[in-house]
Amino acid sequence: MADKSPVIVNRNERIIAYMLASAVGLSILSIIAIIAGTGLGVRNFGEGIWPAIILLPYVGLPIGFLLVIVLVVVSGIRKSRAARDAGK
Repeated sequence: MADKSPVIVNRNERIIAYMLASAVGLSILSIIAIIAGTGLGVRNFGEGIWPAIILLPYVGLPIGFLLVIVLVVVSGIRKSRAARDAGK
């Protein structure tokens, strides 16, 4: 059997990935809710919870994009450190 080194699970990367998934997921769910609300006959989106649902994609998707960039940078730094340590 080949000796396989265990995969190092980085807690920070996992937390960032979950934050990314939740921000984008909530934004997509709110877009679906807006489409469903329009289909069900809601015409006044200015009252109730609708303003928050409409605002969520405007905030969540840019945050998701920034989290993708952060995740790539953190992952790149970890991999470069691992490669540098393996070379020693």
